Order: sequence, then C-alpha cells, then structure tokens
Amino acid sequence: MTKSIALSLVLAASLGLAACSGGAENAANNAANSAENASNAADNAMNATMNAADNAANAASNATNNVANAM
Repeated sequence: MTKSIALSLVLAASLGLAACSGGAENAANNAANSAENASNAADNAMNATMNAADNAANAASNATNNVANAM
C-alpha cells in the first residue's frame, strides 16, 4: 500500500516537473521571438527611412532634369 502511494507521488511530481519545464521553454521562445520581431521592426524603419531619402533625391534629380530639358 505504501509503495503504491509513494509511486503515485513520484509520478505526480514527475508530471508536475514536465509540465513546468515546458512553460519555461515557451517563455524563452516567446522572448526570442519578441527580440527578433523588434529587430525586424527596426530594420523596416531603417529601410523606410532610406527609401524616403532615395525618393527625395530622385525627385530633386527629376526636377533638375525637367528644368534643364525645358530650356
């Protein structure tokens, strides 16, 4: 009788540890994904800034060309 109770307690403790360890792994994965998402957002912001600067330079060049062509 005591062996079955002890075995039940060991089984319950093992299941509890298995359940808890998965949560820590999920939290670590979520943190890594959040860091990657933040990095991607920063990259996207930088690309948008670079594209805006390129577009402004192209617009200035086109305006200069239009003036030169009108003469």
